[in-house]
Amino acid sequence: MLFSSLLARPGGRVALVLASLAVLLGADYAVRPPAAAPALAQMPAIAVGGQPVQAAQLQRVAGGDVPMPPGAAAAHASSLLPMPSGHAAALSLFWFSGERESGPLVQIAATQWVRASQAWLPPRFVVNRHQMGDLLGHGLRRLGNPVAWKDAQGRMHLFVVATGWGGWAASRVLHLQQSSASQDLAQLAFAPVRVLPLSWLWNTSFLVRNATLPLQDGGAVLPVHFELGLKYPAAVRLDANGEFLGLTRMSNRTHNLQPSLLPQSPAQWVALMRDERHGGRVTAARTDDGGAHWTDLPDLPLGNPDAAVAGFALGPQQMLLAHNPTPEGRARLDLSRSADGLQWTLQQTLAKGAEEAEFSYPALAWADGALWISYTVDRATLSWQRFAPGGSGTPGGTP
Repeated sequence: MLFSSLLARPGGRVALVLASLAVLLGADYAVRPPAAAPALAQMPAIAVGGQPVQAAQLQRVAGGDVPMPPGAAAAHASSLLPMPSGHAAALSLFWFSGERESGPLVQIAATQWVRASQAWLPPRFVVNRHQMGDLLGHGLRRLGNPVAWKDAQGRMHLFVVATGWGGWAASRVLHLQQSSASQDLAQLAFAPVRVLPLSWLWNTSFLVRNATLPLQDGGAVLPVHFELGLKYPAAVRLDANGEFLGLTRMSNRTHNLQPSLLPQSPAQWVALMRDERHGGRVTAARTDDGGAHWTDLPDLPLGNPDAAVAGFALGPQQMLLAHNPTPEGRARLDLSRSADGLQWTLQQTLAKGAEEAEFSYPALAWADGALWISYTVDRATLSWQRFAPGGSGTPGGTP
């Protein structure tokens, strides 16, 4: 009766729309995740032979292709996770792979770099959407963008984009935790913890892409982004066990996504982001109080063709960024260095191809005295490169 009377009055439809919006906004406020409390970042201090590593000293010493699962025609969005010094593997590498991006057969694949053989193990699938859906009690249609992290107890976690009906804009962030006793690739297995509670709308339209920022308390900040119509970055706080503590929006803009976090000091961090706009630039935001509040910064003088960037800090004023440098296309992937995270100098071109080529979605990690970089090649395979101080590469060259 109420709806009928509203519709019968002049302007009733407008009133109904406004009332509906008020209800939605009220629901949003009532169930919105708590804002993350201030935190202190764990400042990196990477050294080799007792000497701090300088970004400008890094040179390419090795590289190649990552082995793919048999029959997989697509591979994308890799994540690198350093392993403990006593483990047989130096690194674990996760990505999504299958017949095509968003395909029903896509699973999360993994491989490990073995120290003794200096080679990648044959990959295997470690996350299957049907198995995860059965454990969660509801179906999963797509999987993608795994982000790997180790908690204070050394357990592996994966944060994975998972969808039901709809495309990537209808995604949720699925939190998985290591369920196997061993972290060896042959035994490695994961079980779902929960869908992260990021939105009142069934936690829909939040995605992950880039690595976590380690915190002094053993927890981490997981960068995420919202992608339903407008796009904006946010920071998820995790405690030392991986429990969700809160969510804070990182920008007032509506065209920034896939943030990568770089610490300038324990409380001051900069977020570098993909720009959805045509002919865009790498966008930036900064916090001066450990993630409690964020301020948008002017766009960086780096082109961005609506493509992911990945940052990595070696130590104070020693930052690296893997990015596609031109405002159009992903046919070139560069590694640049910076002292403040805002002004960047080309270190080396990682990959370059014809106009239709794509080298994208880089990931960076430090393991066994070297910087490791993985990235997607034409959405079909992955490649990797390794950089060491004073290596035998040629800065600024192409591999």
